[in-house]
Amino acid sequence: MRLPAELGAVYLKNNHCTFKVWAPNAKQVEVLLLTPGERLLPLQMEGDYFCGQGGDIPPGSLYFYRLNGEVDRPDPASRSQPQGVHGPSEVVTLEFPWNDHAWVGPPLTDYVIYELHVGTFTPEGSFDAVIPRLECLQELGVTAVELMPVAQFPGSRNWGYDGVFPFAVQYSYGGPEALRRLVNACHQRGLAVILDVVYNHLGPEGNYLRDFGPYFTQRYQTPWGEAINFDGPGGDEVRRYFISNALYWITDFHIDALRLDALHAVIDQSAQPFLAELAEAVHLQAARLGRRVYLIAESDLNDVRHLQASEIGGYGLDSHWLDDFHHALHTLLTRETGGYYQDFGGWEHLAASYRQGFVYAGQYSTFRRRRHGSSSQVIPPYRFIAFAQNHDQIGNRLNGERLSQLVSFEALKLAAAAVILSPFTPLLFMGEEYGEKAPFLYFISHTNPDLIEAVRRGRAQEFAHFDWESPPPDPQASETFERSRLEIGLLKQPEGRYLWQYYQKLLEIRREMIATVDLGSYYPEVQMLQPAAVLSLKYSRNNHYYWVFFGFSDRPQVFDPQLPAGTWRLRLASAESRWGGPGIDLAATCNSPHRHNLVISSHACMVYSQEGTSR
Repeated sequence: MRLPAELGAVYLKNNHCTFKVWAPNAKQVEVLLLTPGERLLPLQMEGDYFCGQGGDIPPGSLYFYRLNGEVDRPDPASRSQPQGVHGPSEVVTLEFPWNDHAWVGPPLTDYVIYELHVGTFTPEGSFDAVIPRLECLQELGVTAVELMPVAQFPGSRNWGYDGVFPFAVQYSYGGPEALRRLVNACHQRGLAVILDVVYNHLGPEGNYLRDFGPYFTQRYQTPWGEAINFDGPGGDEVRRYFISNALYWITDFHIDALRLDALHAVIDQSAQPFLAELAEAVHLQAARLGRRVYLIAESDLNDVRHLQASEIGGYGLDSHWLDDFHHALHTLLTRETGGYYQDFGGWEHLAASYRQGFVYAGQYSTFRRRRHGSSSQVIPPYRFIAFAQNHDQIGNRLNGERLSQLVSFEALKLAAAAVILSPFTPLLFMGEEYGEKAPFLYFISHTNPDLIEAVRRGRAQEFAHFDWESPPPDPQASETFERSRLEIGLLKQPEGRYLWQYYQKLLEIRREMIATVDLGSYYPEVQMLQPAAVLSLKYSRNNHYYWVFFGFSDRPQVFDPQLPAGTWRLRLASAESRWGGPGIDLAATCNSPHRHNLVISSHACMVYSQEGTSR
């Protein structure tokens, strides 16, 4: 069964097209075809669906659904909205000259994720403009490109989380054809593509789904408005709509993974959870296609059920963003303690994440004023995605400051090593690999003045838990958007080049560790070496060893690593001058069990491997 082709307008051939829409709120539905020539195509009722087929409907034809002979609305499963969220939907063809037929996709253990926002990644702000940058990402060591949401949103400026047509590709980015070109180009370069999708709410402007049926429920609320109706009357068809959407991206756009936004806002009290049903459908379709396809959870619940198999009561998702790791690392580097950061800041928090994934695994949270989370120690660490920066953690700051604006250059390198040499799957946010200075601010381009003002008030209220006193930048102003564009020229400056080459070396070492000590399959041995403020990770497998030292002190420290017997080779020291550091005087090798005190620079990383294990 081919669910993606069932809903909406599906172009067949010879200018014929089928239409299918779920509309239990309507007694009559017609297709108002605007081009070529205005006419009405009646649809037949089949239960709560209205279906029909017509001719003389070539690709590019524009249409509305006319409800009860009175109200014209875009298609809830529209594939394209060339005139924006209030305009007519467009018939598109699925024909595309794919040349990735042998593509299977990398295993999750090999993922190195690069998150980007299409609108600010390049001056052009389009899918096509991303393609020339792929070669540089490949050279860096990236293996997967994650796109922030591309479902059609109001206007041309948005993070993407205000999308109101989940099947339609944002037209200002280039539309569906351009997205296919980008995915095809990524696969030609060996890069997987992750798409961020939003199944917890729809945006407020251009949201017409409630005119068709009970897509939403008032029994629950999300921070962004009405919750999706996954467990009430009509919930089965709402599930079908969103599962069809997931399969649409995977099947018709060859997407390799979906990042499921804010699952803590997917409220579902049913005995058969939507998320488990989604996972089953996606994995079944991946098997049919002969490809690796993953579902990535983003949630602040620290609920291990997201990753557990459905046979034991879990949802069967493949991976999970690890906010706890970010918060533990960020607070050590910046000393910030406002808002949710008040639960972090100690050495034990970062050590706990390296040992078990979630830091809060059932203990009391001061920020939440209750116990929080569940143990994730049984989950292999590669199934967690770790980061020092991402769109949320930067963009939800008052002024959108990146880490490059908050800490020193040496601390930036320490943060990179802490992520990339962790047992987790690493994620980089666009520009961090060369120390991008431009902020990533929150921006919109709504048209309703009352809605614009409501968003402004909401942004101000979001910072009530933090100690930031000035008002946030105006999200509606075009200047806010323009300030968020990458300054790619920084890559050509000395500091940017040093940092880029340093990231490249870290990713090279990571690949070695995956091949040698099976990095990511188990948690490392973690030690906190006090009072030197050094945290160490030891990876060992089949008599091969890697030992990673992170120095968080503001001053150089002398410490005894107590390395096991053997000859150890220095693989990387972040303070070396070739990485733009202050320079150090270290022997290329050291011997144990003889005591061998090491000096680690302020905010630095050192990596040793046992002689003979490196490649």
